[in-house]
Amino acid sequence: MFFFHNRLMKISPTEGKGEILPPTIQKIMKGYNKYLRPFFDNGPVSVGMSMDIASIDTISEINMDYTATIFLRQRWTDERLCFEGNKSLSLDGRLVEMLWVPDTFIVDSKKSFLHDITVENRLIRIYPNGTVLYSIRYVYLLYYIENFFFYRGYNINDVMFYWTRGNDSVKGLDTLRLAQYTVEDHFTSVSEAVYETGHYPKLVFHFELKRNILYFILETYVPSILLVVLSWVSFWISQSSVPARICIGVTTVLTMTTLMMGARTSLPNANCFIKAIDVYLGICFSFIFGALLEYAVAHFCTFQRAGRVASTGDHHLRRILSNSEKSKHSGCSSPMTVMKRLLCIFDCFHIKNPYHIDNYARLSFPLSFIIINVFYWVYYLYF
Repeated sequence: MFFFHNRLMKISPTEGKGEILPPTIQKIMKGYNKYLRPFFDNGPVSVGMSMDIASIDTISEINMDYTATIFLRQRWTDERLCFEGNKSLSLDGRLVEMLWVPDTFIVDSKKSFLHDITVENRLIRIYPNGTVLYSIRYVYLLYYIENFFFYRGYNINDVMFYWTRGNDSVKGLDTLRLAQYTVEDHFTSVSEAVYETGHYPKLVFHFELKRNILYFILETYVPSILLVVLSWVSFWISQSSVPARICIGVTTVLTMTTLMMGARTSLPNANCFIKAIDVYLGICFSFIFGALLEYAVAHFCTFQRAGRVASTGDHHLRRILSNSEKSKHSGCSSPMTVMKRLLCIFDCFHIKNPYHIDNYARLSFPLSFIIINVFYWVYYLYF
């Protein structure tokens, strides 16, 4: 859908030729000096600000910037533009070159441009009491999630800024539809910027965006959970199937690593703090890597058990000889006796049946993962 606004008059590029201007404009522009601000010798001029946010696009979390299309409206009173009558004059936007206008700009703007299709999107309206309404449509590429309207041409002794309707001066956020975010809160404030050359007025507009968690649940959390569950499949595969279990373990570890790298590239590099998604991905990676280590331990214990079974006869023989030695030297202790006791204690830690390791893992891994998930979601959602 396209909307076209009609221009009420046209002027030639040659500025200020009286013969092409209506009599009313000729009268109020006679002797007008656009290089002098209103009330030049009678205190600062007050400039009211309001705006409509048409859209917020291409929010980049990596670069910490976003693009916004804004209708910016400024209102001030210029006593030199008073005229008789009870109706306002809507002028061609190109007449702005003939008037004094505040040189307002946004501090944290990377790029900006004025829409110029089919002509520059400007509106100038002058009221009989000299009030000027100046509206422009801009596209800004901004840092962070806040807008700074800042006037630097004059200090606070010459120009004062104010929001025309307080927090209601900014409209459009309630109707915005963002793909991954919702607007939680917004408010306006007035402050000053202090530079070496003086104090300058500044208007600040704050707004807070909340990320929709459903996007990251489907994009990151669900795949990571499925990878963890997939790594548990190896617990139900026979320990003799070495290629199958190694393939599952290595594949899930590599896939989880790729998922972590993808999540990291889509988020800002925050070296000063750990993000919640980093914690969760670290937990999932630990469980997947732990499942791979579980098979390595079980496989190692299986070989150890096979070696102990082969040497059972020698072990019994050594036990008989030891008992005979004890009967001879029952009343005295030696360093060899202490070493044998330590070896017996160490032998208690050996798993008699390595195949039980998988049985324990089938219960302990899912149970531990569920408990950790409960603590994780409770902490990050409610604290």
